[in-house]
Amino acid sequence: MSNDFYLRYYVGHKGKFGHEFLEFEFRPDGKLRYANNSNYKNDTMIRKEAFVHSKVINELRRIVEDSEIMAEDDNLWPQPDRVGRQELEIVIGDEHISFTTSKIGSLVDVNSAREPDGL
Repeated sequence: MSNDFYLRYYVGHKGKFGHEFLEFEFRPDGKLRYANNSNYKNDTMIRKEAFVHSKVINELRRIVEDSEIMAEDDNLWPQPDRVGRQELEIVIGDEHISFTTSKIGSLVDVNSAREPDGL
């Protein structure tokens, strides 16, 4: 069994300013990658990379494991729409899961979903 941990989060949309998004990922080797793309007022993409201590990765892994999100299913979650999409991808050992849903703007969006407990 592999001891790897990987986490990636993306939120974005395509609109009048093009493809705007925010994404970050934590890799098994401790590399943190961040990207923020906004063309508002001709802004440019921001990309940053850093290495985090293994304790940070271990804490992220603990949070994910305690949340039991690996047992969830996104079939009843709101589908991505014109407002945008969110993605969450997690790898823990040999388990790999990827969720996709629409952008969630507030707790009202969560509570009005078909499966608010899973969100």
